[in-house]
Amino acid sequence: MILTAFKFMMFDRPKSIGILVGIVISIFLIGQQLATLRFLTGLMTALIENSNSGPDDIWIIDNITENVNVLSRIDSRVQQEIKSIEGVLSSHSILVANASITLPNGKTGAVNLVGSDGPTFVAGPHPSKVIEGSLSDLAQISAVSLEYFNAKAFGIPASTGQTFELNKKQAVSRVLTRNAQGFGGDNMYTSIDNVRYFSDLPPDKVNAVIVKVKPGTDPRLVIDRINKTFYGVRAWEAENLKKSTYSEILISSNMGVSFGSLIVFATISGFFIIGLTLYSSALDRLVDYGTLKAIGATNGYVTRLILTQAFLFAVIGFSIAFALLLVFKAAVSNSSLTLEFDWPLSLLLFVFTLFMSVGGSLFAVIKISRLEPASIF
Repeated sequence: MILTAFKFMMFDRPKSIGILVGIVISIFLIGQQLATLRFLTGLMTALIENSNSGPDDIWIIDNITENVNVLSRIDSRVQQEIKSIEGVLSSHSILVANASITLPNGKTGAVNLVGSDGPTFVAGPHPSKVIEGSLSDLAQISAVSLEYFNAKAFGIPASTGQTFELNKKQAVSRVLTRNAQGFGGDNMYTSIDNVRYFSDLPPDKVNAVIVKVKPGTDPRLVIDRINKTFYGVRAWEAENLKKSTYSEILISSNMGVSFGSLIVFATISGFFIIGLTLYSSALDRLVDYGTLKAIGATNGYVTRLILTQAFLFAVIGFSIAFALLLVFKAAVSNSSLTLEFDWPLSLLLFVFTLFMSVGGSLFAVIKISRLEPASIF
């Protein structure tokens, strides 16, 4: 069956190439958009993703905000008072502030300072994203982290020991991170004291408190107790806060509509390009299909033959498109755009390919199944 299907594919090479080109272009565009969207959604929750908090840790923020990127300030006393809640093991404050950066080469820009206390530095950066220096170095006076990709954009060496000004005060990079970017701003991590120093913030305000629960304690019970006890703040599970952030940004920015519409139209166009090309190819070979049916081939056999061709087109087209996606990933690896094509995304792309190829072949299947062998003689 496979050999016969392959011979049919090779019989009309121009149409076969057209089908493969349609698959490759559609899957490449869909894969590129899905990987980019996933990268951006990761940046949306960078404050959570880059932190050293665990999946069972609780995030406490003001009771109005539902987007982790626009946190309002809350009373710093909450961090101490929260320890009185049953089930709380420890609590840690996070302070976020905007700052202007002035580089030795004269460039200026805006950064986000993210501070937490050592030695845990619960706000981050996560140790897996530290490529030079150590978290303990952030406790030094005027010490901050420097993102590898941001350093390239700033035009300074991507290394520790770089000096620059933050809000006209000297700062030194003591930690170098990679892939610890923020959404809509460049994140620099440091201690809370350094954030207050650079931003002249009062000591009675923080932006969030991370609560670690005692082993064996249900975090949801602790969340309920916190929300019933404290006014003006709200406790979240980290996963729920991420989902809320996704919804807020995707809806308010129309980003979801933009990416979604391109993926939908790429799928629809690929479906009809492949389907109509297969249909046209089937019309050109009516005699061959009619002869098969005349010598005893059933509609089921002919249907399997066409679907096998569609499956082969899908496998070959997907392989070429996926190879091009890996080339594209390597091409942008030195920029701040970090794309990943793991097995769930790869499987999803293959499902898209099967849908377009096998689904589009149904046009030809319907035509050939209605063919009467006598009509071709």
